[in-house]
Amino acid sequence: MSQPRIFSSVDELRAAVGQEMGPTEWLEVDQKRIDLFADATGDHQWIHVDPEKAAAGPFGTTIAHGYLTLSLIPSFTPQLFAVEGVRMGVNYGVNKVRFPAPVPVGSRLRASALIAEVDEVSGGVQLVARITVEREGGDKPVCVADTVVRLYV
Repeated sequence: MSQPRIFSSVDELRAAVGQEMGPTEWLEVDQKRIDLFADATGDHQWIHVDPEKAAAGPFGTTIAHGYLTLSLIPSFTPQLFAVEGVRMGVNYGVNKVRFPAPVPVGSRLRASALIAEVDEVSGGVQLVARITVEREGGDKPVCVADTVVRLYV
């Protein structure tokens, strides 16, 4: 794992557009995490929560929900970068999300980030960071998301 990139100001962040950070530490996605996510969201589709039925399915095992993979981004982000001098940061949305490959139970995931845009907004900046989540041993990403965060100074 690389150390998180610490930006001393939003001006330094703005100067980093186009730069990549990461990767993070590996994080294992076990069946307990998948089951807890299913309980939290009400999405109990068999491909996620029924190992016996999923063994005969297209992936040979249960797979994580795509939205579970997306929900891991906040745990990865502090390992990637931080901006000093910010009094508050809020999630503003996600411009684009894709799940190019599944996450079989037991997979280990890690993320990297690309600073895509930094634009002025009232009281701060709006950051678009492209977060790419990969699976250990996978040949394509399991999630690519253009996250949008407002940082108020």
